[in-house]
Amino acid sequence: MKRIICPFIIFFLLSLRIMASQILVPMDETQKNHLKAYGIAYWILKANDTEVEWLLNYRGGTFMFPQSQKFENELIIRGVSYEVISEGQAAQIRTEVSSPDVNMDVVKLQKPPRVAVYSPKTAQPWDDAVTLAMKYAEIPYDLVFDEEVLNGKLPEYDWLHLHHEDFTGQMGKFLSQRDQKWYQDQLREDRNAAKFGYDKVSKLKLGVAKKIREFVAGGGYMFAMCTATDTYDIALAAEGIDIVDANYDGDGYDPAADQKLNFMNTFAFHNFSLIMHPQIVEFSNIDSAPHYEPRAVSEQNDFFNLFQFSAKWDPIPTMLTQNHETTIHGFMGQTTAFRKNLLKPEVIILGENRALNEARYIHGTFLKGFWTFYGGHDPEDYQHFVNEEPTDLNLHPNSPGYRLILNNVLFPAAKKKKQKT
Repeated sequence: MKRIICPFIIFFLLSLRIMASQILVPMDETQKNHLKAYGIAYWILKANDTEVEWLLNYRGGTFMFPQSQKFENELIIRGVSYEVISEGQAAQIRTEVSSPDVNMDVVKLQKPPRVAVYSPKTAQPWDDAVTLAMKYAEIPYDLVFDEEVLNGKLPEYDWLHLHHEDFTGQMGKFLSQRDQKWYQDQLREDRNAAKFGYDKVSKLKLGVAKKIREFVAGGGYMFAMCTATDTYDIALAAEGIDIVDANYDGDGYDPAADQKLNFMNTFAFHNFSLIMHPQIVEFSNIDSAPHYEPRAVSEQNDFFNLFQFSAKWDPIPTMLTQNHETTIHGFMGQTTAFRKNLLKPEVIILGENRALNEARYIHGTFLKGFWTFYGGHDPEDYQHFVNEEPTDLNLHPNSPGYRLILNNVLFPAAKKKKQKT
């Protein structure tokens, strides 16, 4: 028997579709691709001039925005899970998250951040988790290095990433790699210090670090991982002090350097001691997992926990810790984690391993801007070695460790509320 569909039913169904005018992108365990969901949020802001609501602590930090077929098509193409809901349902969700009885809130993402990555022009023998994340999520970025920074280009951007850069001018202390092509290429690039009016690489890198500090002071957002965290602060603290061994700059270091460090210059750390031996691949005692002693945990039981903040009172740390998991598998790096007793009192710990008394993920402010430090090298490669293949994020679309990176990328897009604590 031939089935006849009543025109009224077709009209009714189409009407329902039109009324269903919001798209919800859940970020809980139902999401098929958490990482690309961040790229969708960025794309909507940049290409479509449309606000995105970030529902903090609602289903893992869900995104919501107006429904359109164009948006749905893009979600389908990128493999991101979504739900189409009515305006009435959206209003109910807003009411729920705004209730004073729940630890949730709504933050509006309004403007796509202009993103820069501080990276040498020469090829590096390791991957960079942040650029891997942005490429996978399809978030565009520009590369900048010493010339661009020193020539005042940073104010053109909202967000700057630093990864694996040694701001002390010691080439990462990879002296054992000095015969490798990548090391020689980097050495030639760094030895352009004279081009910028510096007689040493360490002074060049300090000049760059100070320009980055100006960027943050003016309202910029700086996100660093691995050695770019501790070496950045060390360089600032050691201004005017020679802390570099003759193997790297041709003359010896100041044996009294520890007593001369100026911790007023640093963002995160104070009261630390330097490690200046040229063949010990550590810069100070900031790293709670130094390479010269065995780690107190193994890969199987290395985890850290995210702090839970008040979404309504502390929206900024809440944004930075949005996740579908609160316990994150640890991962190593040249700088893996930070000794908590060396953190300045005002530093906000976002993630920690309390048993080891180490912080893994920290945040703070400097004048008008913000900085975040994330210990370790690659959230999905426990111990990444030189010349290893890059991590394939197609195998890790729901990585909670990579989500923390992408929280930081979207952070500048938010309409900021004054932090109350």
